[in-house]
Amino acid sequence: MLLDAEESQLVLVDYQQRLMPSIHEAEQVMGNAIRLARIAQLLQVPLWSTEENPEGLGGTVEALQPLVAGRVLAKMAFDATSVLLPRLKPAPRAQGGNARSLPKHLQKAAPAPVAGRDSVVLAGCEAHVCLMQTALGLLEEEMDVWVVTDACSSRSERNRDAAFDRLAAAGAELVTTEMVAFEWLRDAGHPRFKDVLTIVK
Repeated sequence: MLLDAEESQLVLVDYQQRLMPSIHEAEQVMGNAIRLARIAQLLQVPLWSTEENPEGLGGTVEALQPLVAGRVLAKMAFDATSVLLPRLKPAPRAQGGNARSLPKHLQKAAPAPVAGRDSVVLAGCEAHVCLMQTALGLLEEEMDVWVVTDACSSRSERNRDAAFDRLAAAGAELVTTEMVAFEWLRDAGHPRFKDVLTIVK
């Protein structure tokens, strides 16, 4: 099964100013998060970002701020599912009426809910805490979760790798930034292929 850009959403978890300096391989992880956000914008993939306790850990790192402006969700729980779910998977509109409604045979059919984007491409820090708990929460909500391993990390390599093992066992797909980019494109004839290739390289 390949990722489809039209069925995907990107979630960037807790790339925050006071957290990133202590993250293992932080420079590469941040570089890949920025690549993912830029590619998502080019391909019109919806993007969300979270901040864990922003008063304590600071806001989103400066380099990422222009790419996530207006799409940042603050939280205190490690699992961001409760703040993300209303954006990722809108509830269908309730059907019904009131005493002044037209008789049923004269009513127009209610519009169908907008088709959801059930593939969540997830990257962030720390891999073994907020990222993992959010991924597990989204899996419980029957979302397809794709964890971008080269855009995730923890303060220690051991914690990061333990998170990846657990996520794979729970049913998350483990991918890399380039896998996401080329699966979203699917074809070298895609009108944005050269733009994405420039970002990846």
